[in-house]
This record gives sequence, structure tokens and C-alpha cells, in this order.
Amino acid sequence: MEQIIIDIINRFGYVGIGFLIAIENIFPPIPSEIILTFGGFMTTITTMNVWGVIIAATIGSVVGAIVLYYLGRILNAERLERLFDSKLGRRLHLKKEDVHRAESWFLRHGNKTIFFCRFIPIVRSLISIPAGVAKMEIGVFLSLTAVGTAIWNIALVFLGKFAGDAWGTIAGYFNIYAIIAAVVFVLIAIVTGIIFIKKRFPKERGAAGKDDPDQ
Repeated sequence: MEQIIIDIINRFGYVGIGFLIAIENIFPPIPSEIILTFGGFMTTITTMNVWGVIIAATIGSVVGAIVLYYLGRILNAERLERLFDSKLGRRLHLKKEDVHRAESWFLRHGNKTIFFCRFIPIVRSLISIPAGVAKMEIGVFLSLTAVGTAIWNIALVFLGKFAGDAWGTIAGYFNIYAIIAAVVFVLIAIVTGIIFIKKRFPKERGAAGKDDPDQ
């Protein structure tokens, strides 16, 4: 993966960086830390300049975020409500009210969430989907996305520039950060799932206990 990224940037320059970052936003496993730190390093040995790399990366980030935002608009709250109210949804103990609560929470805290999540690997990409589901105003979404991702891009590109030949070491440190963030994200999802099951399936657990001949 790393060699493919390097080859694309070497061949296409700014366009390659913008393309890779756009894809990274849609498919989070692609490591932005390699793209950005190597892009910064390239400014020391080619005619590419730091701000050109940052602008290309930020445009790519916004393009990728727009794709996921409109995916969320396609899903939208109404479709989720119908899914939650379907036979499958009722079997999973999902409620239409869950959609309303999530949408209301996002409308209250969406601005801060969109901005700060741009600094968290994986989440920085996925957060665009609930923004679309909640029909967040597109101008606000784009502004917060552009500012948040620009700050992230500036930090990594300059680190890559200052590190020079050691850009891979910087990318490695950020890769560790990405792994930790992914683990935390998975743990939060697991804990949330456990809490949901305990709250929504109490009768099934009680019935199972009554049917147990040892009790």
C-alpha cells in the first residue's frame, strides 16, 4: 500500500495527493499519514511546495466528505425510520424514536462533532454520513470540514517537510495513533452494543431464567 501511494504521488504530484486523500476519506483504511508526510517530504526534493500539497489534500478531503455526506442524505432519517419500524427492526428492538433522538443530538452538537472528529482517524471519514442523515446545512458542513481537515493536513505536511528523509518515522507515529483510535472506536461500539442489548432485551433474559430448571 505504501509503495502504491508513493508511486502515485511521484507520478501525478498534487493531483495524485488530492485523489488519494479523497479515496482515503471514502475508504478509511487508506493511511492519510503516509500520503501527507510523504507529500511534505516531496516538497524538499521536487518543485512541489507545501501550500500546494495542503490545498490539494484539503480539496481531496472535502470531495471525499461530500460523497459520504450525500450517502447519508440518500439513507436519510425517513428511510431509517421505516427500517426500524419493519419486522426486522422490531425483532432487533429498534425504535423510530431512536432515529429522532440521534437526529436531535446531532442538530445540537453537530458543528463541534464535525470539526473535532476531523482529527480522529476512521471517525473523521464516517462522521460525514450522520451529517447527511441529519440533513446538516451543506454550507456549514463544508466549512467545518474544510477548516478541520486543513488543520490536520497542515500539521502532517509540515511534519513531513521538517522530517525530510525521516518522514516515514513520523508516519509511523501517526499510524500508532490511528491504531489506538481504531481500537478505542471498536471498544466504544462494543460497550454501546452491550448497553443496548441489556436495555432492550430484558424480557428475553427474564424468560430464559424462568425456563431454566436449575433456578
